[in-house]
Amino acid sequence: MSDFLQGHFGPGGWPVHRLGLSTTNRPGERAIRAALDRGVNYLFGYSIDTQLTSLMRSIGPAQREKLILATGGYNWIVTHSPLKRALENALRRYRTDYIDVFHFLGVMKPRQFPPRIQDELAALRESGKVRAIAISCHDRPFAGQLSAQGKVDALMVRYNAAHPGAERDVFPHVAEHKTGIVSYTATRWRRLLSRPRGWPEQDPIATAGQCYRFVLSNPHVQVALTAPSNESQLLDNLREVEQGPLPGVEMAFMRRFGAYVHDHAGWFMGGR
Repeated sequence: MSDFLQGHFGPGGWPVHRLGLSTTNRPGERAIRAALDRGVNYLFGYSIDTQLTSLMRSIGPAQREKLILATGGYNWIVTHSPLKRALENALRRYRTDYIDVFHFLGVMKPRQFPPRIQDELAALRESGKVRAIAISCHDRPFAGQLSAQGKVDALMVRYNAAHPGAERDVFPHVAEHKTGIVSYTATRWRRLLSRPRGWPEQDPIATAGQCYRFVLSNPHVQVALTAPSNESQLLDNLREVEQGPLPGVEMAFMRRFGAYVHDHAGWFMGGR
């Protein structure tokens, strides 16, 4: 593994491969094992993912200790399902004694993560069944505020060439409490991989590798999630990120192309 891909995660400083695997697109157990064979150790899954469930049930204690298993309970907006119940379900599902990073997923606005839910999440960590608590948050200024206050151990935030706002709203606030940063949608739901209307035909568009390398070139990003659909996509992404940070010319291109995609390729959950 290159130095570019070796990192440490969150307040605990756990060794981590900076390309993490989200199994939400069901890439197959073979793909998950291929990721582990190549050093990937941050695994994000949810209750519908039977493939990660099967793998976690099959590994031994020594291998389990090397993994950072992330999952969580979802913010259903209208009704709040107790996070303790979601945790117990996850422990049973994966047949593990602890979850490394437990998220409250899908926080769109500050009112959806009030003090009582913050306390509920913190209590899971105090129980010893969760090593770190986190949220996925679409309100970047609020995420930055939570980081500055040390309310969570990690944040899962959107960050890509079309949505670089975390550089302003989140990243400047993570140092004091060593908040872990997990980024998702490096390809902006694949919009960065398609030619937007009006983009000159003779000009290139981004590759998936450039998208992931853009994200990982920012040292504040400890893990960038990739969500391949199969083993081939996973291996392609790994080969690309092994090239290291984007050089200056490619970084400038990605920022220019990302800004254009943001302005011309449809609306996705807010501004840049």
